[in-house]
Amino acid sequence: MSKLVEAIILGIIQGLTEFLPVSSSGHLELANALLKNNQLGEENMQMTVVLHFATALSTLVVFRKDVGEILSGLFDRSDRTQLHFSLKIILSMIPAAVIGVAFDDVLDQLFTGNILLIGAMLLVTALLLFLADKAKSTGKSVSWTDAFIIGIAQAIAILPGISRSGATISTSVLLQIDRSKAARFSFLMVVPLILGKMAKDLLDPSFFSQGQSLLYLSTGFFAAFFTGLFACNWMIRLVKQSKLVYFAIYCAMVGIIALVIYSV
Repeated sequence: MSKLVEAIILGIIQGLTEFLPVSSSGHLELANALLKNNQLGEENMQMTVVLHFATALSTLVVFRKDVGEILSGLFDRSDRTQLHFSLKIILSMIPAAVIGVAFDDVLDQLFTGNILLIGAMLLVTALLLFLADKAKSTGKSVSWTDAFIIGIAQAIAILPGISRSGATISTSVLLQIDRSKAARFSFLMVVPLILGKMAKDLLDPSFFSQGQSLLYLSTGFFAAFFTGLFACNWMIRLVKQSKLVYFAIYCAMVGIIALVIYSV
């Protein structure tokens, strides 16, 4: 398989699974296993950063109006709504940031083709999505307590196989938060973490020594960016329409297949 085809495949997988509740990390690890190489991770940190930047940018494009309102609201003393929303975003980041810093080395060891763990965690994701799909819809907004609980869900979703968007959106819906507000909060809360992780990788001495071609990285970027635009908008509609059960079935099937592959 050519390098450009691999870049397109990895970009599409990242773009779809970053937003759809099926675990981007789990699918990328499974893809690496199927490709019989390691196109992501420490061996290719450059592509990892590029793909995450692409999906972060697609999030900002989709929510450009919300981001603009948040930024302007930070300097508007007459309306504290956007300021409080921004602070809730920061609060939700704390659990994942603490776990990421404190257990960085341990977490890295989990992203080494651990098919058994991925399969088991995909089944957990399936259960969360199934429960969220059955939850009642309300008009509740995200409270301070909700923001921290959702942040804990995001921290747990660091594990490969647990969908970040699936865990955070499902947790939000189970907390009886309005579905559209749950999706908005879930997607916006991850952008600062992605940018922070990118900054950390850029400071790694090995980042600039890998020498991947510009064409290879650009191909992965555009594949992830445009796929991400589609997936983000699609996911927002699906959450509003209470159709998470289809992803629950999908995650359960992939999880079972991964467990079968591991046992063979």
